[in-house]
Amino acid sequence: MSLEFIKVDKQYEEHIALIQLNRPKELNALNLQLMGEIRDTLKELDSDDSVRAIIITGNEKAFAAGADIKQMAGKTAIDMLNIDQFSTWDQIKKTKKPLIAAVSGFALGGGCELCMHCDMIVASETAKFGQPEIKIGVMPGAGGTQRLTKAIGKVKAMEMVLTGKFISAEEAQGAGLINKVVPVDVYLSEAVKLAKEVASMSPVAVKLAKEAVLESFNTSLDEGLVLERKNFYLLFAGEDQKEGMQAFIEKRKPNFKGK
Repeated sequence: MSLEFIKVDKQYEEHIALIQLNRPKELNALNLQLMGEIRDTLKELDSDDSVRAIIITGNEKAFAAGADIKQMAGKTAIDMLNIDQFSTWDQIKKTKKPLIAAVSGFALGGGCELCMHCDMIVASETAKFGQPEIKIGVMPGAGGTQRLTKAIGKVKAMEMVLTGKFISAEEAQGAGLINKVVPVDVYLSEAVKLAKEVASMSPVAVKLAKEAVLESFNTSLDEGLVLERKNFYLLFAGEDQKEGMQAFIEKRKPNFKGK
């Protein structure tokens, strides 16, 4: 696969792949090609058994400062409908392996929405999160009104969406949007540390547990419990469950093989 706007290291660390957004002059603005490269790379990594966790990052100045406005400014509603750019985001949402965002600097508009497509977020002290689309006469379109509201609640999300206000990493952590705030020089290594912890678990259990957590946003409690129990029982068909429980009994570290 030829990549122009992202860098990919499939074995950045053992079982951990790294995707780095690579449009530094544009503060990693998300154009259609970049998003397509992320989509196709995630599909490839999702089918690679050697990869157990995936990190998405930018650089110290910007994770991604929004969508590429120049690509959209002159478009009509019919143009946007035909481009169907959000189908790419729908495919990213289907990634089964755990996604961790390592964020420094600006995570705005589509950048904030890309963070929220990930399962966990580690941020540097310089990180700024926001949905400033209202300032250019539009609104979030890749989940900003929905995921942000579910993460931090109606009134805070409404303030951010209707005023375009940014929040700091500390505010984002306090609101429940991100997992951890760390110094800028270690934000990526802290994301790797979290990814290593996840990658040390049974890949099958991680995949089914992720599915169950995400389903809680789309279903009632009773429907979610049905899926949770089904996935719990399903894990007893695999080798990792036997290995994990036997290792616990024998007081040793389990050797999970993803089977």
